[in-house]
Amino acid sequence: MWQRIPAFLRNKYMLAFLVLIVWLTFFDRNNFISQVKLGRTLSEQRVQKEFYQSEITRDSTALQEILSDTVSLEKFAREKYLMKKDNEDIFLVVEEEPEK
Repeated sequence: MWQRIPAFLRNKYMLAFLVLIVWLTFFDRNNFISQVKLGRTLSEQRVQKEFYQSEITRDSTALQEILSDTVSLEKFAREKYLMKKDNEDIFLVVEEEPEK
């Protein structure tokens, strides 16, 4: 009966190592599978962090430009909020998307 089992499985150290690997892969709270998923989530979060930091930098420079120059403030108000002077008319040009 023992002759049918391969030699590396009869070794008690190898058997303990295999049990440890199976335990760490599937049953442990911090198993390998969850560690890989957490690593992916962490890398996605780092990419999002870089994106938002660049957006914050871009917006803060735009805000500083708007607050420091009255011409850029007027341009911003006219473009974003459709503000106008008393003697002006505003015409909006809206492009329609073709139906499929």
